[in-house]
Amino acid sequence: MWSEHVTAALLGTERRDPPVLPAAPAGNGDRAGRLLDQAALLAVRRRAGRVPAPVTAEPVALAPVEDVPVVPEAAAVRLRRILAGEQIRVLPEWLDAAAAHGFRVPAQALPDLLERGRSDRVLRPSIARAAGRRGVWLALQNTDWAYLVGSGDDPGGGAEVWETGTRNRRVAYLTRLRGSEPERARELLRATWAKEPAPDRAAFLATFEHGLSLDDEEFLEDALEDRGKDVRQLASDLLARLPGSAYGERMAARARACLTPQARTERGRKQTWIQVDPPQAHDEDMARDGVPFHPVGSFAPRGGGAPVGTRAAWLREILARTPLSTWTELFGLPPMEIVCLPVSEADGRDVHIGWARAALGQRDGGWARALLKGGVMVDEPEALADLLSVLPEDERDPAAAGLIRWVEGRPDLLRVLERVPGPWTGPLASAVAGTLTASAERPTRRDEHLVTQLCRLADQRLDPAAAARLEELEPAAPRAVTDLIATLRFRDEMLKELT
Repeated sequence: MWSEHVTAALLGTERRDPPVLPAAPAGNGDRAGRLLDQAALLAVRRRAGRVPAPVTAEPVALAPVEDVPVVPEAAAVRLRRILAGEQIRVLPEWLDAAAAHGFRVPAQALPDLLERGRSDRVLRPSIARAAGRRGVWLALQNTDWAYLVGSGDDPGGGAEVWETGTRNRRVAYLTRLRGSEPERARELLRATWAKEPAPDRAAFLATFEHGLSLDDEEFLEDALEDRGKDVRQLASDLLARLPGSAYGERMAARARACLTPQARTERGRKQTWIQVDPPQAHDEDMARDGVPFHPVGSFAPRGGGAPVGTRAAWLREILARTPLSTWTELFGLPPMEIVCLPVSEADGRDVHIGWARAALGQRDGGWARALLKGGVMVDEPEALADLLSVLPEDERDPAAAGLIRWVEGRPDLLRVLERVPGPWTGPLASAVAGTLTASAERPTRRDEHLVTQLCRLADQRLDPAAAARLEELEPAAPRAVTDLIATLRFRDEMLKELT
C-alpha cells in the first residue's frame, strides 16, 4: 500500500523511481490503527503531489570581492569581546584604528556591528570606514541598516542607482560622484531638482561639501529661493564657505557697515580701534542670505551671563558668514593684531565670537591661532575649544594643554574637554593626568565629581601611555581612576593588535 501511494504521488514528474519503501504494517488486527496509518499515508501523498507556488523574489546580487585584508585574528577576537559588552565604549576607536591601518571588520561580525549602528548614530561613520564592501552589500539587503549606504561608500550599482535607487543609495552615489566629477553630479541633480521632495533636496545638496567650488555658485544661489527651509540654510552655509562668491561680497558689505576702524591718539601715540554698530533692522535680503530673524542663541543665557540680544545675534551671524580676508584688507594688519584691537563695546565679545565662528567654518588656521593666543576670549573657553580642530595637528595638543591649564579649577573644564577630540597625547595628556592626580588627592565632594566625569571622558581619548602615571595613585585611587587605568590598558593592547 505504501509503495502504491508513493508511486501515485510521483506520477507526471521526471524524477527517478524512488526506492521501494515498506508498506504500512498490517498490525495485529487493530482495524482502527490500520485506518490511521492509511490516513497518514494519504496526507503524505497529497503533500508530495502539491504544486509549489511560483517564485517571484528577485535573486540577491553576489557579495563584492573585498580588496582590503581582514584584521588579524587577535584583533578579531577582541572585537567579539567588545561587541559582547566588554569595554564597549572603545568600539569607535577600534573601528577607526582598524581602518587607519588598512584593515576591515571580519564578515562574521558585520551583522552585530550593523545592528548596533542602527541605534547609535555616533558609531555610524566609524562603521562605514571599517565595514568594507561586504558591509555596504549587507546594508542593501536590510532597510534597518540602510544608514551605511548613505555614508558615501559604494552604493552597490552604476548610474542606474540615481534613477531607481532609494534616497540613501542616491545620496551615496552623488557623494561618490562629487568626489570625482562634481560637475556631472551637479547636472544630474539639476535635471531632477524640481521633482524631488524637500527632505531629498536637502540630503542631496549636503553632498556639495565634497568638491565645492565657484562652479556650484549659480546652483546654490538658486537654492536660496527654495521652498524648503533646510535647503535654504544648507545653501547659505555652503556659499559662506566659498571664497570669492557674490554671497561673500554681500556679507562683507553688511559686516563693514557694522565694524569700522577708527583712529585716536593716546599719550601721543596713534591707535586704531573698532567701532561696532550692530544691524538696526532685519530685511528680506538678510533672511534670504541665511541670517534668521531669531538666530539660534538670541535671548539664551550664555555661561550664566546676560542673554544675547537680537541685534547682537544678527551681528554674530553676519560676521560668521563674512570672509575673514575682509578684515585683513580693511585694517591692513595680520589676524593676531586685528583680534587684539580695542573694541567700542565693553569687551567685544560678539565680535570675537563672530570671528571665531567664521574661523571654524572657513577652516582658517591663522585666525584660529590668533583667537586662541590673543587672550581676547577669556570668557568663552568652549568657543576656543572648538577652534582647536582648525589648527595644524602639531599645534593642537600644546594649545589644548594651555587651554586646560587656563580653565583648571573652573566649572568650564569639563565642557571644554568635551569639545577636544582624542587622542589626548603629549602636553595635553600630561595636563589631563596632572588634573586627575591633583583632584584625586583631594577628598572634597566637588573634586570627586570632577574625577568621575573626567575619567569618563578620558577613558576613550587619553593616550594609553598615561596609565603608568596614574598607577602611582593606586591602591588608594578612587574607583573611577582604577576603572580608567583598566580601560587604558585594554586600549593599549587593542591598538597593538591592530598595528
